[in-house]
Amino acid sequence: MTTLGIDLGTGSVKAAVLDDAGVIVAQASQAYRVLAPEPGWAESDPAQWLSAARSVVGQAMGAAGSVPQAVGFSGQMHGVVVVDASFTPLRPAILWADGRSVDESARMAADLGTSQLSRLGSPAVTGFAASTIAWLLAHEPDVMSRAAHVLQPKDWLRVSLGGPLATDPSDASGTLMYDVVAGGWSSVMIDWLGVDGTLLPPVLASTDRSGSVRIGESGIEVPCAVGGADTACALAGLGLGPGSGFVAVGSGAQVVRVMAVPELDATLRTHTFATAGPVGEGWYRIGAVQSSGLTLTAALAWLGASIPEAAAALAEGIRPSDPVFVPYLSGERTPFMDPTMRGSWHRLSLATDRKALLRSVLEGVAQAVALGVEAVQGSGDALPDVVPLIGGGTHDPAFQQLLADATGLTLAITDAPDSAVVGAALLAAGARPRPIVSVREVSPEPDAADLLRLRRGMMVGFARPEGQT
Repeated sequence: MTTLGIDLGTGSVKAAVLDDAGVIVAQASQAYRVLAPEPGWAESDPAQWLSAARSVVGQAMGAAGSVPQAVGFSGQMHGVVVVDASFTPLRPAILWADGRSVDESARMAADLGTSQLSRLGSPAVTGFAASTIAWLLAHEPDVMSRAAHVLQPKDWLRVSLGGPLATDPSDASGTLMYDVVAGGWSSVMIDWLGVDGTLLPPVLASTDRSGSVRIGESGIEVPCAVGGADTACALAGLGLGPGSGFVAVGSGAQVVRVMAVPELDATLRTHTFATAGPVGEGWYRIGAVQSSGLTLTAALAWLGASIPEAAAALAEGIRPSDPVFVPYLSGERTPFMDPTMRGSWHRLSLATDRKALLRSVLEGVAQAVALGVEAVQGSGDALPDVVPLIGGGTHDPAFQQLLADATGLTLAITDAPDSAVVGAALLAAGARPRPIVSVREVSPEPDAADLLRLRRGMMVGFARPEGQT
């Protein structure tokens, strides 16, 4: 049974056709822009998502030379697409990296408290659907008065291709409107927002195939699965169960540990989400790091540099004299949960050259990931001895080594770096995922790890000046 996976990411969409053994036989991707109409905002035009998705699906199907028998969806989490009754967006989509809802998040935290928020899986932070909806109700009431549905990105894409109106537990649990313990939309949050619960779609199993989508130039109808959030789909694509985990680096970064029960993080430095599948089947702890690929893209643009140039500079090794780059260009989630944080360079000198600046940017991203690892480990969820490393930002060997040195983890470089799109296709098949294959392992080098630990302390100090909580 050949299946098609569509992964709607923050900066690009991917499509992959899998054969009966779960192996990719054809794939394609296409990028689109993240818009920032105001400082700290992050939006996308859903029409670009749809156009790009149709393009990559056509390319993948053409390369495979066949029509898939089922389609599954994966997508970036937390975003909001507000649509009318015909599923036409009423405004640009607001994304996970958006920081406009600071006041609404603070009010949410004060009104609901730690105990209730932990049941919702996350602290009251910007960029989640609940905080974004609160901002829209306060600042764009005309839009919300015309809203028929509020959807997650991958759910809007599926509906726009003719599929069913629904979401799944993994995406629902990332909205701050879903009780991850009880498994269902939270009446507490719906009442706090003061919205009609019918704005939210029904929650179905990720593998539910109750509808079909139209794909290809001829618009052929193919059965579709509801799909899942990108991190949950990555878990499915990697075949990981309780006790396992991974590190992913893309537009954002994630440090993930799979749990057998929904153990809530009372510190609210990490998130607790549902895995892909039926309601109540599984959960995972995640350290969500905003300051990854989006930060790297912005910093390289400032310097007029390419990724290969930055990787070549990094291959020469981090040096004690390199400047320290604080990567928080749009705030940070784990471990700070502070959308007001901003980036900076420190310890610049007359000896600082272009290569040192480029190395410092990559180091700053790796250090942000390391802080995510520390938060997950500190919540009581120890990561395994060897952790898979996945994501579009993980292909360079020098950066792989930097991540191992910064996190102190032995990282397994796998044969499935784009595991989210694989997981989406596997959900469409309703099949058990294939085990991952480790191509090689990258272990931390003690001297480099010691240097990075010292520099990480400096970075945190610069990010959190003395006296700032």
